[in-house]
Amino acid sequence: MTSKLEQLKQFTTVVADTGDLDAITRLKPVDATTNPSLLLKAAFLPRYADLLGSAMQGCQGDVGLACDRFAVAVGQEILKVIPGRISTEVDARLSFDTEATLRRAERLVELYEKAGVGKDRVLIKIAATWEGIRAAKRLERAGVQTNLTLLFAFAQAVACADAGAYLISPFVGRIYDWYKKSEGKDFQGADDPGVQSVTRIYRYFKAHDYSTVVMGASFRNLGQIEHLAGCDRLTISPDLLQRLSDEDAPLPRVLTAGGEAEPRHAFDEPDFRWALNEDAMATEKLAEGIRQFARDQEKLEALLTDKR
Repeated sequence: MTSKLEQLKQFTTVVADTGDLDAITRLKPVDATTNPSLLLKAAFLPRYADLLGSAMQGCQGDVGLACDRFAVAVGQEILKVIPGRISTEVDARLSFDTEATLRRAERLVELYEKAGVGKDRVLIKIAATWEGIRAAKRLERAGVQTNLTLLFAFAQAVACADAGAYLISPFVGRIYDWYKKSEGKDFQGADDPGVQSVTRIYRYFKAHDYSTVVMGASFRNLGQIEHLAGCDRLTISPDLLQRLSDEDAPLPRVLTAGGEAEPRHAFDEPDFRWALNEDAMATEKLAEGIRQFARDQEKLEALLTDKR
């Protein structure tokens, strides 16, 4: 019997959630994603020492530009060993500023294009705040495809799809973490709130013919992955990818298009903000995620400053 990883690849596009080239080369995902936390880890890998050292050159002290250059350099290396796309994230500290997000996204695209990487191989990652979703709508109209991240609420998913986002990344594991702590119990399989969230989004998108790709992210265990088999894409850490590769038990498809779904929703800005406000988990995890990415961005900036 083939491995669970190979079975999963039959009906779900597998994406590596890492900047570790060795792991990507070994596990052969189609796409890869990075974020400030993963880039910070990559900065300490010997493989990227030269890229880190050269990122500040010619930046005239602009450490933000140096961070973008390092992110793009890491992305370039990853693109050499995957057939698909790399997701590169806009500075999380811009999550509530549409215009600044647009400028940073455009700079990332320009840096990739100067390096010979076309827009067809890049997704710009943006936090799924109201302001981030507005920026994504304008980028999509300009031919730059986006990956809306830090997504915890159904309202975020619907707003992203209505804005024409290419892809969303609902965070399964972080939803699970919140409910496990809040309710003081573990969740397994289909009872996992993170699994339920992605399942709802997937079925809603398919029922209403949205083209936005659903990519489950942030997994804590194999059960979460297995119960989302059939989702458009799943972005998985190297450790869990390796475990899937090592196991050869049957892995059936769980999610399929078709069937009944809830009526279509629409969220204007007040509705969106109210829905998010009413979802304590999503409110807390979105704010926490932005803060965590911002702190890691600051640590990466400090590291690059020391390289001058």
